Amino acid sequence: MTFFLQTAVSGLPVFFCLAALVLIDSYKLVGLREILSSTLAGGLAALASYFANTGLHSLLDLELPLFSRYVAPVVEESFKAVFLVYLLRSSTVGFVVDAAIHGFAIGTGFGFLENLYYLQAVPDATLWTWIVRGFGTATMHGGATAAFAMVSKTFRDRADSYRFHSMLPGLGLAVAMHSLYNHFLLHPLLAAALLIFVFPIVSIGVFQRSEKATRDWLGAGFDADQELLEVIRTGHIAETRVGAYLVALRSRFPGEVIVDMMCLLRLHVELSIRAKGVLMMREAGFDVAPDPTLKATFKELRYLEKSIGKTGRLAIDPFLHTSTRDLWQLNMLHNM
Repeated sequence: MTFFLQTAVSGLPVFFCLAALVLIDSYKLVGLREILSSTLAGGLAALASYFANTGLHSLLDLELPLFSRYVAPVVEESFKAVFLVYLLRSSTVGFVVDAAIHGFAIGTGFGFLENLYYLQAVPDATLWTWIVRGFGTATMHGGATAAFAMVSKTFRDRADSYRFHSMLPGLGLAVAMHSLYNHFLLHPLLAAALLIFVFPIVSIGVFQRSEKATRDWLGAGFDADQELLEVIRTGHIAETRVGAYLVALRSRFPGEVIVDMMCLLRLHVELSIRAKGVLMMREAGFDVAPDPTLKATFKELRYLEKSIGKTGRLAIDPFLHTSTRDLWQLNMLHNM
């Protein structure tokens, strides 16, 4: 009974925090399967960190307090960051809120597995120890990785393409938070209480700001896409900047390729509108059923991309939706 109580106290608080983050997200874009994947990735990061820390501690021959303050945070936050870097590179994460949830889930898996290890390694520790590790250390792991995720997603959205150095500010912040916690500047119980009190307030503030930016982006983007689609469907695109550009390409590409470019542009706009519609419905609290026609649409999209070739794709790329958030929209619809 004592072991189960210790396990619950050391593990449940951080899972409750993760559940709270999911609940306050209006768009509910991170599903259970994605959350479990990130949690599992956090557990794997904990295993990798254990072996790396063991080897480095022996190699560097540092006293344990120094190692835990200046080496372990770098190792552990780096391993936790690996899966998030993959998510950001593949445009799997659309918004800062989603990044925060993925980051906290990774920290949750890391903290939970780390606490399981300490339950076996230090079986005689008091219940207060597990309260500190559950409410403090595990929450710190989740918060630090969530901070890395939010900062990195913000920098990722500002860049035209992925750059590894854009991940460094977020990683530096996560390492600093982790190291500061390991300095034990406050009594462990006080530090745990402060984390549990401060983290929800900060999270709510970040989520509200991010969701406002998302609503603004949805409104402006939806209207612009609707206008462009209307121009394409009514045959007045020749009067627009896009049409003038396509006319200028006639000397470089055959007519049928120009037609395929038009079709590709139309499909991108239609998918963009559909994705924004899904987001608006989810924010309003409606469940969106999978669309059986999407599979055929993406099949046509791939055919058109192959038809116009790499050179044609580069030529029309300035008018396609290819920002990180636009690419995420396509990924979201493709996985529905």
